[in-house]
Amino acid sequence: MARVKMSENGEVQLPQAVRDAHGFQPGAEFDIIDGGKGITLLPVETQQGDPRKKLTLEEFLAMRPTYDGPTITDEMIEQTVLQEAKRRWDEKNSR
Repeated sequence: MARVKMSENGEVQLPQAVRDAHGFQPGAEFDIIDGGKGITLLPVETQQGDPRKKLTLEEFLAMRPTYDGPTITDEMIEQTVLQEAKRRWDEKNSR
């Protein structure tokens, strides 16, 4: 993890190692997604190609890990989601 400081003009410089690792060049554009507790920078498609390569359905499905565990039912998923929602509600309202 790297730490950067925002300038008085609101500018943040990406560290050289990050720019090199992702091939970001001067003038690269990013979409900013506000995630509540943080932000995410997503590179915008350029004429040189989209760094977020668009996958076909077959490519995406081939990336999924295989699951060899017990069968998980819709009811089990719903119960887990509700338990997590309750946990987050309790955590937020206990402050």
